[in-house]
Amino acid sequence: MSTNLSAQGQDRPELREAIEELVESGFLGVQLRVNDEQGEWVGSAGVRELGRSAKPLTNGHFRIGSSTKNFVAASVLLLVAEGRIGLDAPADDHLPEFGLDRRITVRMLLQHTSGIFNHTGELHEDGTIVPGVPWQGKEWVDNRFKTYLPEELVRLSLSKPPRFAPGTGWSYANTNYVLARLVIEKVTGRSFAEELRRLILGPLGMTGTVAPGASPEIPEPHNHGYYRYGETGQQQTVDVTRQNPSWVGAGGDMISTTQDLHTYFSALMGGKLLPAGLLAEMRTPEATAGYGLGVFAQETEGGTVFHHNGATMGSAALMYSTPDGTTTLTAGLTWVDDAGLAIAPAFRTAQQRFVDQVFCGRLGR
Repeated sequence: MSTNLSAQGQDRPELREAIEELVESGFLGVQLRVNDEQGEWVGSAGVRELGRSAKPLTNGHFRIGSSTKNFVAASVLLLVAEGRIGLDAPADDHLPEFGLDRRITVRMLLQHTSGIFNHTGELHEDGTIVPGVPWQGKEWVDNRFKTYLPEELVRLSLSKPPRFAPGTGWSYANTNYVLARLVIEKVTGRSFAEELRRLILGPLGMTGTVAPGASPEIPEPHNHGYYRYGETGQQQTVDVTRQNPSWVGAGGDMISTTQDLHTYFSALMGGKLLPAGLLAEMRTPEATAGYGLGVFAQETEGGTVFHHNGATMGSAALMYSTPDGTTTLTAGLTWVDDAGLAIAPAFRTAQQRFVDQVFCGRLGR
């Protein structure tokens, strides 16, 4: 087993064992950062590239998938604090070109209570799948450098029936965040990447985080992610580290590092980024899934933990914090992805294992 540990903090055998088990369960590379009362522990396990022996980085860049949503939500709330966006104003006030239902508020976009169809497809309660933008198999691989405009994604969603009337249900939809990012750009007259730098990255001194838009590039250094698919009876495996993330857009296109995710989430949860009232709004969960405004609230033996994890093709992020921001866990994972999402059970197990050890174990339970 290839394990790489930083010199920071004490040796934590339970954390080293956990990341080694992750590699054994199918992940290629794991980079983990834990900050708590024992100090900072940083380690990695696995390999940096398929078929190579180089150990994975401990602070390399990786695609953070839906953890992006928390950055978008925080940016919206910072603009609410500046008086430029009304949380309970109709989103249609800012984006009249789409003819959105006037009952859909900015808050509903951030909380996934708008009822808008998810442009990456929907799975209904009866098991019916309604497809959206292609994101699986050979079709996605062949088109992984294609650019989708945010407006295209929104119009695709609006061409489908809504899941429910605004405010009457909860359904996780990437399109909500495509719309939220468009609201940011409309009210500021600047790109989301520019506003992200002004509102968050600059003030917090974050240098490893990127909102790439339609660029397929990922900054060096980075671990590699892969995608496997079947063609004419043969399995093909492709390096998809470079990919155009515009198919998911603001639902999951950002890139970061474990250090930057720690810096950000610790500051956010510790009350150093948002005014107290707006942080409280962000962290107030709706009843269905425990989702606030761009963040999940999870009850554990050790108390409430806030998080927003994310996964995209061959890459995932974990981002957890205690309510005061003093204990955080951030991680970047890479693997060989496939249309059947074979890694999903191991991903769920990993999340629970880390929460149990870092947020429950720290209290001696």
